[in-house]
Amino acid sequence: MQFCEECGSMMKSEDGKMVCSSCGHVETKDESLAAEFVSTEEQDTSDVIETAEDANFEGKPKADVKCPECDNDEAWYTIKQTGSADEPPTRFFKCTECGARWREYN
Repeated sequence: MQFCEECGSMMKSEDGKMVCSSCGHVETKDESLAAEFVSTEEQDTSDVIETAEDANFEGKPKADVKCPECDNDEAWYTIKQTGSADEPPTRFFKCTECGARWREYN
């Protein structure tokens, strides 16, 4: 694993160069260190939970909760740890009927 000298983030290999995944800083890939690095296949993103405003919730798990906008009884949801590890996660909902979004803190 190689870390960016500019921001400290993890770098990834792209077209024979090391590219920072955060700031985009590029470094020449040192082939003499190749035995120390492990390369993996492209990451499968099918299990990634996206909570961005424009996230596609369709196909995510559903919960029986009441929508605050239209009173529909079903919504898609995702879960994200928004606080420290000793706090419960936050559930983000999107109504299956009207598309309204809200969150629930446990």
